Amino acid sequence: MAKMSNDTKKGMGIHARRLLAYIVLTIVSFFCLFWFYVMFINATRSNGELQSGFTAIPSTHLLENWNNLVKGTLPIWSGMINSLIISACAAVLCTYFSTMTAYAIHAYEFKLKKYIYPFILMIMMIPTQVTALGFIKLVNGMHLMDSFLPLIVPSIAAPVVFFYMKQYMESALPMALIEAARIDGAGEFYTFNRIVVPLMKPAIAVQAIFTFVSNWNNYFTPALILHNDKKKTLPILIAQLRAADWLKFDMGQVYVMITFSILPVIIVYLILSKHIVQGIALGSVKG
Repeated sequence: MAKMSNDTKKGMGIHARRLLAYIVLTIVSFFCLFWFYVMFINATRSNGELQSGFTAIPSTHLLENWNNLVKGTLPIWSGMINSLIISACAAVLCTYFSTMTAYAIHAYEFKLKKYIYPFILMIMMIPTQVTALGFIKLVNGMHLMDSFLPLIVPSIAAPVVFFYMKQYMESALPMALIEAARIDGAGEFYTFNRIVVPLMKPAIAVQAIFTFVSNWNNYFTPALILHNDKKKTLPILIAQLRAADWLKFDMGQVYVMITFSILPVIIVYLILSKHIVQGIALGSVKG
């Protein structure tokens, strides 16, 4: 009887903790999604209605705001294409070469290995703003201003992505598998591209999403590099729209443009979302 009572109490304790976890997650999810709801609601309201305060009921000015935005002076569609090119290319290069770097540290033994890993981690602590002046001088000296290359190529060196990939490999990539491929005569690049990369798909998907979103939302560096209106990305155009003088300022257009700008991010997330939970779970456990 005492054992049954203890089992019953233990079961009730597990159910109580699970219920508490569901409640907390529901509250957190509500607050995360609430601001998206506010944004979509505000996108349907006119500038005059937005000045009067918030309401939870959608208005009827969505198409009007969109037409005013498209017919304005800002190159919205070229901004979307520019952001897609930069973000997609950066995500592909970043995840591939960061995975390759992590594989080199994980699978090879060499003299300076124990120093390279902490050195790369130290780079993570350097803010982008600290190196901005030198970066701009370098780009200007190479005559690459108003080019996408300075925004894409440096993404190859991503210490944060490297660190995540290294942790994931320690959990999900046994050295025995690599050794077996070498014994069977597989070359190093063949082993990496045909064996390692498929095993790393969950981690690559997670970091591809994070890298894509990071570059998609990046305002600081593109604002320093891109000055031609046809080369500017969406964050720069949104900032220009918000900085309009009070006679031309229209909050309805601002909210429509912000809503328009997050749609590709949502699409990328939905495409790769099935890998997120698995990738984060394995990447957070050290084998």
